[in-house]
Amino acid sequence: MNIGIIPARLNSTRLSEKILIPIGGMPMVVQVYRQALKAKKLDKVVVAMDNEKTQAELKKFSVSGIMTSNFHQSGTDRIAEALKNEDTDIVVNIQADEPEIEPDLIDDLIILFENSDTEMGTAVTSDLTIEDLENPDVVKVEIDEKGMAVNFSRQPITGNRIFRHIGIYAFKTYVLEKFIQLPLSNREKEKNLEQMRALDNGIPIRTIITDYKGRGVDNIGDVKRLEMQYGP
Repeated sequence: MNIGIIPARLNSTRLSEKILIPIGGMPMVVQVYRQALKAKKLDKVVVAMDNEKTQAELKKFSVSGIMTSNFHQSGTDRIAEALKNEDTDIVVNIQADEPEIEPDLIDDLIILFENSDTEMGTAVTSDLTIEDLENPDVVKVEIDEKGMAVNFSRQPITGNRIFRHIGIYAFKTYVLEKFIQLPLSNREKEKNLEQMRALDNGIPIRTIITDYKGRGVDNIGDVKRLEMQYGP
């Protein structure tokens, strides 16, 4: 079984309670959930929440959710808790602040695992601007000629194969279980990028290259852009 889990921490640091900000007449996390439901390769989609306020909002829209601890240090830890009673082969970590996420992108990421030895995968896009290179909210990724991630950075990086990272990951379940047992790596702490823990511990990250134009929500400007597109 392939399961998509949306880790939904309410108390975000950069934009207060952003997962509940209305986008197109519904909380942002509900938009993400409905997009994920359209993915043909997912057998199940669940929101892993940490707050009764989120639970109440999800209930209004009949969204499948599971309550998790509010002490988790990362979304991956939250996903691992949500998986405890699930029998699954591949788990997809879908960010709660990516309301434009495309179902086909989710499917393409899962397909990576069907015909290869992929253990962990993510998506990148060629939609990278000069402004993105300078923006620490935009994560950049360098990949090699085989499509494997070499480095992730919030700071500007140079090279021939630099892309904008899309906040979605897929794991073989046993790799996720291994990942959460690993201590934080030095580069993970230095860059504040959880995926560095995988690279620093020899877990290869295979990528799919897309022309995805969607953007995660990091600030009020992103919210206003989406309101113009979908309505409040």
